[in-house]
Amino acid sequence: MDMELVSVLMKGMESASVLRKGMESVSELMKGIESVSVLMEALDLRLDPKEFFNGSIKVFEEFMDLFKDKGQDEVASIVQAELDSFKSTILNIAITGETGAGKSSFINALRRLTAEDDGAAPTGVTETTTEPTVYPYPNHPNVRLWDLPGIGAPDFQPNTYLWQVNFKRYDFFVIIASERFKCNHAALAQEIEKMGKRFYFVRSKVDEDLRNEERDHPRTFSQESVLERLRMDCRKHLQKAGMSNPEIFLLSSCEFTKYDAPALVKALQDDLQGLQRLAFLLSLPNLSAEIIEEKKAALKKLIWLISLASALVNVIPIPGLSVACDIGILLASMISFYKYFGLDDRSLANLARQAGIPIEELKAVIISPRAKEINRDVVIKRLLKEEKGLPRLTANLPVLGLMLTVGISFLTTYLMLSSFLCEVAEDAERVRKTALKEDKKKRK
Repeated sequence: MDMELVSVLMKGMESASVLRKGMESVSELMKGIESVSVLMEALDLRLDPKEFFNGSIKVFEEFMDLFKDKGQDEVASIVQAELDSFKSTILNIAITGETGAGKSSFINALRRLTAEDDGAAPTGVTETTTEPTVYPYPNHPNVRLWDLPGIGAPDFQPNTYLWQVNFKRYDFFVIIASERFKCNHAALAQEIEKMGKRFYFVRSKVDEDLRNEERDHPRTFSQESVLERLRMDCRKHLQKAGMSNPEIFLLSSCEFTKYDAPALVKALQDDLQGLQRLAFLLSLPNLSAEIIEEKKAALKKLIWLISLASALVNVIPIPGLSVACDIGILLASMISFYKYFGLDDRSLANLARQAGIPIEELKAVIISPRAKEINRDVVIKRLLKEEKGLPRLTANLPVLGLMLTVGISFLTTYLMLSSFLCEVAEDAERVRKTALKEDKKKRK
């Protein structure tokens, strides 16, 4: 065999081995963080002193295990790489259907915007999309909704269409119809399936169907019956066109929290994996209390990485504290949490306009510091508050020197960020309820 070829193969094998070991290191570290997480959840400063001491010993033992086979620099590098991966994760969602089916309205509803808001997709009865147009989520621009050209042309060819709209770019497709699903919809879905991508059928404008039925049959009208009939009709036409067991989501972009919209959002979320799933969840508007709780749970896991990074990367001692950490990471994280929960001024302004109330009514129920108020001094004050509870935890620990400082910094930043996360999640739910209450009044 050619020696040059052997050399190339050996280098390839070495690279694969290094990559495999790197992935194993990440996996081991994440398992270790998960173990610490479980123990920390059970640790409470109000516990019996003996229980608290025993629990704190276990936390620090697990924490030290993170560094058993790795140096501090290696752990820091792995943690930073994981955070960088989250920040760079991109999700591209394609929205397609016939002209006038409500693609643009769906995109706006999914981002909780109206057609008049800045950055909204233009709507109209004529085809407003002539080429793929991207609409990023305002507070999570790496999650992108793509409005694709309509598929209603008589000479429509699904394989040609997918090539024209750059099929490989998208992670999955939402196929929308406002009346019957036709052969074009089924043909496109089959072509997407052949290429190994996921798709979802959405029947839009069901609020109009319900109003028409109630107007025409006021005595016998039943919303449940009408929706079931619509679902069966959609399924029948898709099966006739060759789809075996299609799932249909009925929704209205004007009343997006009703009908099957929550089920669709959950299906999209459940079908995604890892960091894409997290990115999609955090990009969503607060459509329900469940979404707020899911965001909180997901961010609680992310806090472990942020706290470790803060205690290990760009560490700077803070005067008056035994904590040495990266204030910049903590500050950026707190501001991001605020945006993920839709508490920034732009999100509040859009929500207030949709609910028909002054923005001050929404701001009045927010207790946590406003995004503009979150600065270095606020972060240090909150760290100081959390550190006061740690002497009992650290007084008798068998950890000395640098690792004790790292451990204290890690625990302090974790407790501070967890406390802040709970505050903003509670604020988000109060804001949601206030807007929902006013919106219901407006519709009566």
